[in-house]
Amino acid sequence: MKSDVKASKQDHDREKFTWNGRFVEPGETCDLQIAVSESYSGVAVEIPIQIQRATNSGPTVFVSAALHGDEINGTGAVRELLKDDEHSLLSGTLILVPVLNIPGFERHSRYLPDRRDLNRAFPGSSSGTLAGRMAQEIFKTIVKRSDFGIDIHTASKRRTNYPNVRGDLSIPEVKRMALAFGCEVVMNGPGPVGAMRREACKAGCPTIIMEGGEVSKVEPSIVESAIRGVRNVLREFGMLGGDKDIPDYQLVIEKSKWIRADHGGFLSFHVKPGDVVAKGQALATNATLLGQEQSAIFAPFDGVVVGMTTLPAISPGDPICNLGELPKGTKPSEFRRRRRIEDGLETRLVDELASNVLVVKPEE
Repeated sequence: MKSDVKASKQDHDREKFTWNGRFVEPGETCDLQIAVSESYSGVAVEIPIQIQRATNSGPTVFVSAALHGDEINGTGAVRELLKDDEHSLLSGTLILVPVLNIPGFERHSRYLPDRRDLNRAFPGSSSGTLAGRMAQEIFKTIVKRSDFGIDIHTASKRRTNYPNVRGDLSIPEVKRMALAFGCEVVMNGPGPVGAMRREACKAGCPTIIMEGGEVSKVEPSIVESAIRGVRNVLREFGMLGGDKDIPDYQLVIEKSKWIRADHGGFLSFHVKPGDVVAKGQALATNATLLGQEQSAIFAPFDGVVVGMTTLPAISPGDPICNLGELPKGTKPSEFRRRRRIEDGLETRLVDELASNVLVVKPEE
């Protein structure tokens, strides 16, 4: 009976770690190309991936980027992990995917050539749209072979995000990963219908996403934050040596709101991405091109600036600031004080992300 169980496990492992007929042995690192679709000319559209297997058994974790083709901060982070000679797995398997949405990436576009969002098409369909068919291949080839997942995103065009982790914290392993990742801000929620992380969780692969920075850029501090987070999660699972690097203050955000403009005009920003603000604090002032003030925009509650527009020219209803509501009992002044005391990556992130917007003090 024992020999039958052992043989069954070996067969399972051989199937799980075989791509395109190539079995990746324990202790081996292998670069592969995975076909997920075809181009207009009929040429295979392939995703480059790297498989790293430790000699000791353990969980399989995928780390992916550019599911939206222009969100390449994650691509920069995955490439740094690929190049890291000191990065040596103690156990388990790591699947590194620098770009999931190759057609979008090649066009510097969030979307696929059919203008659909790949991150709304999971788990996919063999007879559906281009997005659905690609999603099915990615789901089958990467997600279903994995025990856990980390997917790295940025804000959409003309916006920037302060690094934050998002996941369905009602799932214990998602909560474990989200807190271990080490971002100051953790946002609770299952994600949109059809999103990879939502469908991965439903399929038994607990998955989180990191959001940070802007599209079409590889920002050094965002890449550093992403790499730190991936390594923290691997250390949490015993797959990597060393101690986790986590700030001693983390916020779990249950509710966020985009604060929108009531009038068109030109903004003067009063806050930076990552700033912690008090209820009633001025976020921005809206004025005409000749400087006549139209209105001021104030925080409706104590919160942290999770994301904001980088475009000061606005129309009525345009989003200005994505404000995450602070948990009850969290005082903005205390959070600011603790960040100043630690004065690490988070402080640098606030300053570096603010270099993309002009921040001025509000008039008294």
